[in-house]
Amino acid sequence: MRITRRLEFDAGHRIPNHGSQCRHLHGHRYALEITLSGPIVATAGAADEGMVMDFSEVKSIAQQHVVEPWDHAFLAWRQDDAIVAFLGTVSGHKTVLFDAPPTAEHLAQTAFRILDPLYRNRYGAKLELQQVRLYETPNCWADAVRGDA
Repeated sequence: MRITRRLEFDAGHRIPNHGSQCRHLHGHRYALEITLSGPIVATAGAADEGMVMDFSEVKSIAQQHVVEPWDHAFLAWRQDDAIVAFLGTVSGHKTVLFDAPPTAEHLAQTAFRILDPLYRNRYGAKLELQQVRLYETPNCWADAVRGDA
């Protein structure tokens, strides 16, 4: 069985080598979908009986480790020297640095790498992260899927 939880956050970024508008500073209302697979809990009387995992627990993990750190932050490529230097001059600014340009593709891959061990370590072999879908806009998204290179 597969379940999916959606969370949303706001963040700024830029893609410095982009040939069009995305090379400029701008922001998005991102949506993050976490898809997990596992058996339906059949333990009679258990709080999660009939569920793969309580949706509030799916949210709690993603919220703490991805959404809260990225929400209302500027997501920057650590090699984007001018922006990294500029953001360093803004006192108390929330900046998250990445080892690749903060495209939807790289953000989805990064979120998958962060979340995969957290769900697995907490729930063992019974639960597996299958996919992280990151919407950059309502019409544009990237999927990081288990087993993709």
